Amino acid sequence: MFRVFPEFFRILQVFLVYRFYGGTMGKKLYVGNLPYAQNDDTLAVMFSEFGTVESAKVIIDRQTHRSKGFGFVEMSTDEDAQKAIDQLDGTDIDGRSVKVNEAKPQVRRDRDRDGSWGDR
Repeated sequence: MFRVFPEFFRILQVFLVYRFYGGTMGKKLYVGNLPYAQNDDTLAVMFSEFGTVESAKVIIDRQTHRSKGFGFVEMSTDEDAQKAIDQLDGTDIDGRSVKVNEAKPQVRRDRDRDGSWGDR
């Protein structure tokens, strides 16, 4: 009738990783209280000494086009991510005590039918 091949499971696994984990099996880190002069490149360099950085993104305010003071870094392995958390959390960078921890999953918020975001 219908035969499932091992390649199917590999394709399914790759799809699920990209769909639910942002394309990587590593760990996504939240980096808070960053100096406002920090950008994506300097953030990547800061974390690169602990392992391979898959991506680094400083969050920018849409109106002012300035850093919001936090960002996200994706490390290639969980071990690299834990090493970065252990070494960088609480360190002083340009007079600011940087907070580094595992990022929480992004929660999708849907608008209500009237266009509002619900009770706040």
